[in-house]
Amino acid sequence: MKTLSPDLCVIGGGAGGLAVAAGAAQIGASVVLIEHGAMGGDCLNVGCVPSKSLLAAAKLAHQWRRGAELGIDYAPPVIDFAAIGDSVGRVIARLAPNDSIERFEGFGVTVLRSDAKFVDRHRVRAGDHEIAARRFVVATGSRPVAPPIPGLGELPYFTNETIFANRAPPRHLIVIGGGAVGIELAQAHRRLGAAVTVIDAGPLLPRDDPELVALLAERLADEGIMLHASSPIASVGRDGDDIVVQLASGVRVAGSLLLIAAGRDPSTDGLDLAAAGIDATVRGITVDSRLRTSNPRVFAIGDVAGGPQFTHVALYHAGIVIRNALFRLPTHVDYRALPWVTYSDPELAQVGMSEAAARDAHGDKIRVLRWNFADNDRAHTERDTVGMIKIVTLANGRILGAAILGSGAGDQIMAWALAISRRLKIGALANLVVPYPTRGEAGKRAAGSFYTPALFSPRTRRLVRLLAHFG
Repeated sequence: MKTLSPDLCVIGGGAGGLAVAAGAAQIGASVVLIEHGAMGGDCLNVGCVPSKSLLAAAKLAHQWRRGAELGIDYAPPVIDFAAIGDSVGRVIARLAPNDSIERFEGFGVTVLRSDAKFVDRHRVRAGDHEIAARRFVVATGSRPVAPPIPGLGELPYFTNETIFANRAPPRHLIVIGGGAVGIELAQAHRRLGAAVTVIDAGPLLPRDDPELVALLAERLADEGIMLHASSPIASVGRDGDDIVVQLASGVRVAGSLLLIAAGRDPSTDGLDLAAAGIDATVRGITVDSRLRTSNPRVFAIGDVAGGPQFTHVALYHAGIVIRNALFRLPTHVDYRALPWVTYSDPELAQVGMSEAAARDAHGDKIRVLRWNFADNDRAHTERDTVGMIKIVTLANGRILGAAILGSGAGDQIMAWALAISRRLKIGALANLVVPYPTRGEAGKRAAGSFYTPALFSPRTRRLVRLLAHFG
């Protein structure tokens, strides 16, 4: 058994773990990184990168079909599903060197290809190595979970970990799960020629603004996706070559392929957290606001820490841990301005408090501002006017939250995340000079509507008439 005594030992080579390892090594810390699977984790290999690559191909097919609306008539697109899958694979391959062992060894990181297991509160075993680090970071991520549906264990099904290896076009894809992963993959497959049904025991996209989710659901239905929200499943089974989902309502859905996108569980198997005195629940490792576990020598970040399951959260956590573990600066997580995006078309983005959360916290002391993209010139030039921007403020104008449904919503939400993080009032956005024509104007117009009742009031008219008397 070889013993290593680095400043930092990182368990998990996904986005968060790699960010910690690279950052720590480049500022002079000695680092051991343990990863038994593919470098880059879910995001690169079976998550963000392949899903957005598939969505890009699906969007091109959709735009091709709409060419006649712009006076450009195309023949119907020919979908080569296997070639699309190969194209997605090439995107992953182009990005893989950024997360490669060679790159991290170039930073001075010692990379061990092995499982990791805590021996005690101070040591981890990885293959024929024992690591006695000053600090440990658990960044093992999460894995898709199969819901307890009668009959599911006897059926083949896909998850995000396997769906991107499929090279055969599905005739009818049934998606169980109406979260971001389910919605994105449902729309992608529909635009690539499959019939698609989405089923969820609860509401679609439950974390997002219900008003905007309803508008997105209309768009998905218009594209031919069958949606069964708040529809518990009684059982699943076979009927010949078909997979059959029987809903509790009596509705029967038959399809050719099944995708499970019904949530994720933290990946802690084999770590023996108890040996290190690390508390955990079914939701993940228990951490404080500095991401420290019950063992103060050990931190946990990303999905395994039981918080919001986004790659950008894992990257944010990486910075928090480096400050705490290496610089001993008491830095705390703050999710007040945390944005997230569902990369459907149109995109759905949100940051800060929803209208419902703001009403729970502040009652009637809030203002809700809206602006439709149907009233935005850039949206009309692109023939894509679906959606709106919705802003929630206090009565004094301080911005509490924002939600955007529309093309490029994920990029537009950044300005609102900055405003919330800096505790800005709505006037900062209302007075911003925005280039024309852009979709960003919708945000400025929504912000400006905060002042409309006062600006165009009888009192303002009387003031204007009074001032006119002075020449």
